[in-house]
Amino acid sequence: EVQKLNQQLEEKNGEIQQMINQPPYEKEREILRLQKTLAEKEKAQATSDVLCRSLTDETHQLQRKLASTAEMCQHLAKCLEEKQRKEKGNSDDQIPTERSNQVFLTATLLDNETSLQSLICNLQEENRMLKQKVAHV
Repeated sequence: EVQKLNQQLEEKNGEIQQMINQPPYEKEREILRLQKTLAEKEKAQATSDVLCRSLTDETHQLQRKLASTAEMCQHLAKCLEEKQRKEKGNSDDQIPTERSNQVFLTATLLDNETSLQSLICNLQEENRMLKQKVAHV
């Protein structure tokens, strides 16, 4: 074990001597290569930071849009409920066109609710994808 460690130590000392004995221009070339690599990594990190901020901003914007859409749907649902209550009181006097309007509004609300559910699912999936991208970055 000691001999193995001594051998490794000698190898490392040899590598150090090689570096010391290198001509100055080779040392400078290695330093320049390392500086270039560092600059590339810093640039990649800066790009990554910008992308993360952009994704975060987009996520917040989508969340606000979703909240606004949900609020609008709740408002429409309340309006429809109020209208249905009013029409229920006047159901004896209701004419066929009013019934068809009610059916149309109900169908529209259901379509809006389905669209909202679809939008929510899409946004959740997109949010999941964005989180994966951010974790990857």
